[in-house]
Amino acid sequence: MSQGRIILTEERFSLTIDRMCQQLVEVYDDFAGTCLVGIQPRGVPLSDRIFSRLTALMGSLPLEYGKLDITFYRDDFRTRNKPLKASPMEMDFLVEEKNVILVDDVLYTGRTVQAALTALNHYGRPRRVELLTLVDRQFNRHLPIQSDFTGITVDAVDEAYVKVCWKEIHGEDQIILFSEKQAAD
Repeated sequence: MSQGRIILTEERFSLTIDRMCQQLVEVYDDFAGTCLVGIQPRGVPLSDRIFSRLTALMGSLPLEYGKLDITFYRDDFRTRNKPLKASPMEMDFLVEEKNVILVDDVLYTGRTVQAALTALNHYGRPRRVELLTLVDRQFNRHLPIQSDFTGITVDAVDEAYVKVCWKEIHGEDQIILFSEKQAAD
């Protein structure tokens, strides 16, 4: 197993999230008619952090926050070796005519975002959907999907694996680049 290289340390990790929050405030002002939706499971720690920081920064917000389960919307859910388990649904509002900020940790092929967009259709027709990702692996896209708000951009070969570590889960906020997927597990 290879060690992996830290590409974002805890201090820069925090600054990156703060910067993305400032960008959201610049675009959405008071967040009226806007909702934040984290893609389960890996987008939720980021969306939790974004929602918490926006609330601390802005005070009381009219920003609805939900967590979207895309398990059975993925194009590969039937090709797994073991049954998939759905995440608990935490989305109790409709997105009809709202601005949706869709949140995920890493944008890689675009397939997760495609599944999220399909799942989101069950909650109405949004006015606009924008994507916020902490890491954009820009040269690995299978679908024409791009991030509107990006923490960092990583140029990595297909075999590489980007792991986002969260203080609440892994004990430290950092992003690590591994040369291959099995090295990160």
